[in-house]
Amino acid sequence: MTAEGTSAEGTTAAPAKLGTRRSTMATTQSQGVADTITERTGRAIELELITSFGDVTKAHLTQLGGTGVFVNALRDELVAGAIDFAVHSLKDLPTTPAEGLVLAAIPERDDPRDALCARDGLKFADLPAGSKVGTGSPRRVAQLSALRPDLVYVPIRGNAETRLGKVASGELDAVVLAYAGLGRVGRRDDVTDVFEPEQMLPAPGQGALAVECRTERADADLAYLSSVDHPATRAEVVAERTVLSELEAGCAAPVGAYAECTGGRLRLRAAVVATDGATAVRRERTVDIASPEDLDTAVGLGRDLAREMIAEGADRIVAEAFAERDTP
Repeated sequence: MTAEGTSAEGTTAAPAKLGTRRSTMATTQSQGVADTITERTGRAIELELITSFGDVTKAHLTQLGGTGVFVNALRDELVAGAIDFAVHSLKDLPTTPAEGLVLAAIPERDDPRDALCARDGLKFADLPAGSKVGTGSPRRVAQLSALRPDLVYVPIRGNAETRLGKVASGELDAVVLAYAGLGRVGRRDDVTDVFEPEQMLPAPGQGALAVECRTERADADLAYLSSVDHPATRAEVVAERTVLSELEAGCAAPVGAYAECTGGRLRLRAAVVATDGATAVRRERTVDIASPEDLDTAVGLGRDLAREMIAEGADRIVAEAFAERDTP
């Protein structure tokens, strides 16, 4: 094979341009997708590094509203034709479809759980009362507060290395990060505890990636993207993100959702928890699914579960969380 790659017709094709954020985590996960596509199809891929607003602003995610701050720059480059496709962390992707763009593939999900990285190898249960725990996620703060209201939760920003550095320096006693992300940057040895979904539900789509391209290119011209699509993961995240959409919440909302597609069954758990952890709506539902490609069933599951939660006041908890965020 040439460095540029060879198409199915045997003609040499220029490398496809994959847009990615510049962070170590983003480039690592994007390179993984690129390598898998090349391995499975022979298509050569080159990374185009793009700076998003979320990468340069000093504001906390809650102040920004969260939704889209890490993906809009990549989408702009896609629409302009400067790149052929983009790779995002799926939990950063707004649930509202972007005009002219399509979700071409969702690769198999990595471990979706949250992880604690604490001083002295401490487990979450062993942190002394009053310990400072850093996280930039209202969802994590809410669920952690429900488990340990005696701890102090500190809003932080920055990449994984920056956040872990706050523990090493003694500024914080612990931080909570996505287990998958820590693995992608080679920092799983820093993990001292892992939260099972029974303790803390992950963000919708956590651990999964999204491969996005222009709608008019989602045909034979970009068929190689389908080589990394994982139907079971797609069904799971569609169910999770439907909950988020029905609740009219974004990635900065205190909403956790986790679906598992196995053995012809799709199980979905979701929780909306008040910021202080004192009030919560938690629901679970399982349905039969004939095939992971049956996304209508996944959408229906997420919609029905969300509506049950709304009937119990979940939408009011989300609204109150946003009101707290917007209060100076």
